[in-house]
Amino acid sequence: DYCCSPRSLESVENRTNYIFIRGDVCNPRLVNHIFSSENIDIIFHLAAKTHVEASFESPSSFQEVNVEGTRVLLGAAHQARHQPQRFIYISTDEVYGASLREVFDESSPLRPSNPYAATKAAAEYLVRSYWDQYKFPIIITRSNNIYGPRQYTEKVIPRFLTLLQMDKKCTIQGTLPKSRHFLFVSDAINAFLLLLEKGIVGEIYNVGTSCEIPIIQLARELVRMVKKVPESEVNDWLEFVPDRPRVDLRYPIKCEKLQQLGWRAEVSWTEGIRQTVKWYRDNPDFCALFPVYLDYEPKRLILRPEETLI
Repeated sequence: DYCCSPRSLESVENRTNYIFIRGDVCNPRLVNHIFSSENIDIIFHLAAKTHVEASFESPSSFQEVNVEGTRVLLGAAHQARHQPQRFIYISTDEVYGASLREVFDESSPLRPSNPYAATKAAAEYLVRSYWDQYKFPIIITRSNNIYGPRQYTEKVIPRFLTLLQMDKKCTIQGTLPKSRHFLFVSDAINAFLLLLEKGIVGEIYNVGTSCEIPIIQLARELVRMVKKVPESEVNDWLEFVPDRPRVDLRYPIKCEKLQQLGWRAEVSWTEGIRQTVKWYRDNPDFCALFPVYLDYEPKRLILRPEETLI
């Protein structure tokens, strides 16, 4: 898809226990062939379209990838000659919807408020049905916003970093006090691997962090780190643009269930954002593989999938 780069695989591509198969998770012929020709023990299902704004513009494509793709993968895994030991589905905190005061645990009702979150919730129901009907060994995770090196520029941290590196202002949607909980990528990976080892099949686990950052604070912090301007000039690098019609202010979740298995987020916000900024600074050509375009009414980072590179 438009947000993919082969460069993300460079660190593992020469390993003897690694195979990359390029294809579409919605292609049943390919997916069935993989399960019939390989003895697959574990599936981590992370394939999804995830950009909320794009989901309003093209809900059918999100339905196709996030729901139909999950159906294809589940069907192939369940019918495989060599039965998998675990099918771990990576979902999102957005399935709960937004909350100003309530903190969601795994038993909280699902109230998705955008097409992306709705398709993730629908896919979860599909995954759960294979446990209820067949006792197929599924585990579902719902995680906060994951950030770190190599993330595509449609996500807020690499988007702000890319704009600043281009000497553009950070464009902040609306004036409402939006915030997000940010989880560093290595902490997310450690959670997934721990659930592979100790997670109970048929269960759902929140993967959360107490690190909640207002988006405007995030922008100011990145301006200080990248542009190194005096405090009096930080706001000069911010620009407020019109908000989308509906936006969720925050997604607070509890993750005591995962913590009881021994997991804790280990990378502090200070260290995680330092590593992230340094990586994008050291790899400026990484984003060049993903052409970005600027529209000037209002000035915003606009991604045009039909014109970008795979």
